[in-house]
Amino acid sequence: MAAGFPCQPFSIAGVSKKNSLGKAHGFKDATQGTLFFHLATIIEAKRPPVLFLENVKNLLSHDGKKTWAVIDSTLKDLGYHVFPQVIDASAYVPQHRERIIIVCFDRKVFGDRVDFKFPEKPSVKYRLRDILEENPDPKYTLSNHLWSYLQQYAQKHKEKGNGFGFGLCDLDGITRTLSARYYKDGSEILIPQGKGKNPRRLTPREAARLMGFPDELKIAVSDTQAYKQFGNAVVPTVVEAVGRQIVEVLYWHVNMNGLLKGKNRKKNSKQSYAEAAR
Repeated sequence: MAAGFPCQPFSIAGVSKKNSLGKAHGFKDATQGTLFFHLATIIEAKRPPVLFLENVKNLLSHDGKKTWAVIDSTLKDLGYHVFPQVIDASAYVPQHRERIIIVCFDRKVFGDRVDFKFPEKPSVKYRLRDILEENPDPKYTLSNHLWSYLQQYAQKHKEKGNGFGFGLCDLDGITRTLSARYYKDGSEILIPQGKGKNPRRLTPREAARLMGFPDELKIAVSDTQAYKQFGNAVVPTVVEAVGRQIVEVLYWHVNMNGLLKGKNRKKNSKQSYAEAAR
């Protein structure tokens, strides 16, 4: 089961669970009112062998780490091995985008030990300029009014000691995190266009590329909806990399249980199954 859920305040965060699983579903008291509660109900009823959950990095520190404590203990009480890790998508796309990935394996299926490891960070260095269109429509260039407003806004907060302001990108570097609010003014990721010309926002196609979506993916919605959808999306290449690691565990488990048949498989050789997964 693959799912994401909002990191909203838990109604009874920080309160010790009243009961463990098997005793009137005690985990529900700690997660009532959140989408995670519904996920936990589905997990309990359907028992997916593997869970692939995604959320914002702040899930780990939210509400003094109480939120994560509830989620972690709930998944473990449900009978799963829990593997959490924050992954920065900048290893896969030219964007700083940290998300927590939570991979879980059912103990009833995989036993007491699961040899799962998150993917190693790729060595490739991505640059913003590599995903930019050659001749973007002039409509994406900021108007004099908007550009003036953003500069004044940034200066005002700078004087107050705040870090709020626009993000003028380094074309040979990476961008800030693309958010669903990008459609409003595009200020978090602005593309410089040389001296004497106002910067511009990303085009929808560039936003798709920044998230790791291929050009074959048709954008069949308005610019506003495209920005919202890409800003809310996960980076496919990150999901794929983690998915391959999950597949390695699945191959190994099937092999160890004698369920995989094939003349070209090396018996009890984990390496061969890692290769098959790739």
